[in-house]
Amino acid sequence: MAWGRERAGLVATGDDHKVTPAELFFDLVFVYAITQVTALMAAAPSPTRVVGAMVVLALLWWCWCCFAWLGNVVRADSGALFAVLVTVMAVVLIVSLAVPEVLADRPGGIPAPLLFVLCYGAVRVLHLVSYRLASPGDAALHATLRRTALISVAPPLVLLLVGCAFSGRLQLLLWLGAVAVDYGGIYLTGSSGWRVNSPGHFAERHGLIVIIALGESIVAMGVGVSGFPLTYAVLGASAAGLLLAAGLWHLYFRQLGEAAEHRLGGLADDERTRFARDVYTFLHLPLVAGVVLCALGMKKVLTQVADTGHYGLAEPLHGVVAWSLTGGVGVFLLGAAAIVLRTSGRRPTALLVGGVCCLAAGPLVGLVPALVSLAVLATVATVLVALHGRPARGGSGAGLAPQV
Repeated sequence: MAWGRERAGLVATGDDHKVTPAELFFDLVFVYAITQVTALMAAAPSPTRVVGAMVVLALLWWCWCCFAWLGNVVRADSGALFAVLVTVMAVVLIVSLAVPEVLADRPGGIPAPLLFVLCYGAVRVLHLVSYRLASPGDAALHATLRRTALISVAPPLVLLLVGCAFSGRLQLLLWLGAVAVDYGGIYLTGSSGWRVNSPGHFAERHGLIVIIALGESIVAMGVGVSGFPLTYAVLGASAAGLLLAAGLWHLYFRQLGEAAEHRLGGLADDERTRFARDVYTFLHLPLVAGVVLCALGMKKVLTQVADTGHYGLAEPLHGVVAWSLTGGVGVFLLGAAAIVLRTSGRRPTALLVGGVCCLAAGPLVGLVPALVSLAVLATVATVLVALHGRPARGGSGAGLAPQV
């Protein structure tokens, strides 16, 4: 029954499977894709544009997740799968090029929204076909793949295609509906047949995409000061932004990631699949989205601090950009809180309170200088991470795992 897989040169993974160089190569195109999402928001910041960018990010995230799951079943550098990965990279690169025009298509050239949707559909179809070839004898998986195609692929693609015929809020509503149907359809199709062969590989893949998002926030700061002279204010703002990114990094890699991977490894069969779906496929999206939103605010802070010809050091952020700085951190913290709750069942009070406060702090950012807002936010994030990471009461101190 494994003849089809052998013919395609595919190699099944085991419990000790690790991330391959082919997967790292695959992730490179998503570095550019995430950068383009930030650029999409920064070009014309508005609430509608931010929501649209998050819809685009959700669709890109689904493309990445599809092949993160597949790479856990068969080696990404084996046989035909590597050729598929390179093909998907080419398609996602085209998608990334279309992102800046996907909500406001420029006249002339190829219609960007239609190109985006067609390429997205191609990635989803390639994923289903590849999964079918990778598991030729798995009847349960084949049934799940058929349900996925009928419930979670075809209807959203129809909504996305219809949305291409419109612009503005109607397009956004149709695309929002497509994302809702797509994500909700995964619950309807069930977990039967899906597999997580290597918990270590699966956790590492998602850790890498968090690193990519955090790296993009640092790149955004660099883009924000490009072409401006280096000043002490720019150095201070850069240091504050790096401190903020470091706090989010520490929260994930020292307090969330290890606990989630340990829990994933302790589960089996469908229970492991459901946990992987909830914690990694669904709840890692708010982490990435939060960093991308925050990157928009960080970029604008650095621009205002550097561009002294148009802004003074006392100039605050304004509008949706002001909210994105703290709101992005809030989204990240609430996503982290949900991961903690799903992983351990404990209530992460510090993360919940911090997340809600950050979401509500947008108006305050508009009242103080942008540099001060970034510095205060970095300090608050560091304190929250420290509070969340305190050992449980009654612990001996050193060597204890963080309280999650």
